[in-house]
Amino acid sequence: MNSKKTFLPIFDLHCDLLAYLAENRESSPVDTDEIGCALPFLQEGNVKLQVLAIYSPVEVGSSKFAAKQGKIFGEILNNYDTYLSSVKDLDDLEGLTDGEKTGVVLAIENAAGFCEEADSLKDGFTKLDNIVENMGPILYITITHHTENRFGGGNFSNNVGLKADGKSLLDYLDNRKIAVDLSHTSDALAHDIFEYTLQKNLDIPLLASHSNFRSVWKHPRNLPDEMAKEIIKRQGLIGMNFVRAFVNDKHPEALTDHILCGLDLGAENSLCFGADFFYPGSHPDQSSRVPFFFEEHENATKYSVILEELKTQLSEKQLEGLAFRNALNFLKRIWS
Repeated sequence: MNSKKTFLPIFDLHCDLLAYLAENRESSPVDTDEIGCALPFLQEGNVKLQVLAIYSPVEVGSSKFAAKQGKIFGEILNNYDTYLSSVKDLDDLEGLTDGEKTGVVLAIENAAGFCEEADSLKDGFTKLDNIVENMGPILYITITHHTENRFGGGNFSNNVGLKADGKSLLDYLDNRKIAVDLSHTSDALAHDIFEYTLQKNLDIPLLASHSNFRSVWKHPRNLPDEMAKEIIKRQGLIGMNFVRAFVNDKHPEALTDHILCGLDLGAENSLCFGADFFYPGSHPDQSSRVPFFFEEHENATKYSVILEELKTQLSEKQLEGLAFRNALNFLKRIWS
C-alpha cells in the first residue's frame, strides 16, 4: 500500500527516537530510514506534534541512559531547528497545526530514568525537576515499563500493584501538570492508581499513550474495557499503537477494529495516535515478532492512509479528533 498525502495534521503521543539515537548515534542520524519516526517520515506524514519518550530499563545506570537521551533531545533541537521546534507552553501550541515545523515534547517511559532502585526518593525527584528545568515540560510519566520496579508492577509483573514509593511519586506529581501514563502498568497498578488518585483527590491527568483494546486483541499491553472507560471518564487520552503484537498477529485491518472499539466505549474525545515507532533491529526477539510492524503501519507516512480508509466509517469530527484535535485539547486543558 502506498502512502497518500495527509489531509489532516497529526499529533502522535509516543515514539522511541531518543533511545534509538542514544544506542546508535554514531552510525544513524535523525534523518535515517531505520526507524518509522525519523525526520523525513514525520515531515512527509504531516506530523505537527511528536512526543519523544525517554526510555530506561530497570537497571543500574538507567538514569545516566535517560540523561544521555535528554542531552540528545537538546542537540537535535539545535541541529534541526529548521524542521523541529520545542513545545513548552500554550503559546507554542498556537499555530502548530498550520506551521511548517514538527513540534516535539518530552515524556518519560519508566520512572527508573530519574529514580533508580537504590536512589533516595528525594534525589530521584530532584533529577525529575532538573529534567523539566533543563529540557522543558514532561507531558507524561510511564511509571513502569513491562517489568516491576520500586513504584509498582509492569505489564508482565504478575499483576503487582502500587507500592509505597509509587504513592509517594503520585503525591509528588499532584498539580504539576504532568500526566501519568498507564500503557505499561499491570492491571493491578492501573486500578490502584485510579483508586489512590481519587482517594487523595490528586490533580493528575491520566492517559494511555500507546495502547489498544484487549477486547479486540488479547494482550497484556492492551487496555481492558473497564480501564479504558475510566480513562475516558477522566478526560484522558488513548493513543492507538501500531506495533503488530498489539494490533493482531495477521490482520493489519484490525487497527480499524481497535479504533471502532474505542468509539463504542465512548472515546470519541479521547482517541488519538501513539504509534510507538521504535528501532526493530535492537529488539531481543527477532523470531516470533518479526515483522514488528505491518507494512501498512510501518512509518509516520501511514497516518494519512489510515485516516483515508476510515473516512467511510468515521465522521469528519471523529477523524479530526483522532488525528490531532483530542490531543491538542488535552494539552490545552492540562497546561492552562
